Amino acid sequence: MEPVRTCVGCRTRAPRTALIRVVSRGLELVIDERKAAPGRGAWLHPSRECAENALRRRAFGRALRVSGPLDTQTFEEWLNGYGNKVNGSK
Repeated sequence: MEPVRTCVGCRTRAPRTALIRVVSRGLELVIDERKAAPGRGAWLHPSRECAENALRRRAFGRALRVSGPLDTQTFEEWLNGYGNKVNGSK
């Protein structure tokens, strides 16, 4: 039996291995690639659609219980790089 988490973008449940974990370091939103960083984490499908929904709905701030605006620049850079890897671009 594998742990199940809820995507903050589309609000559907999925196995932990199918999602990425996002954490906040201070007020910066970063990807937790090892899925083991301390503190609260938000889970997300590795798709542009789910990420854009979560950013638009400001779901990361609520899921991570962070007051104030989050710096999403690092997260958006990762997302742009991930999209290029999926599409086969460099």
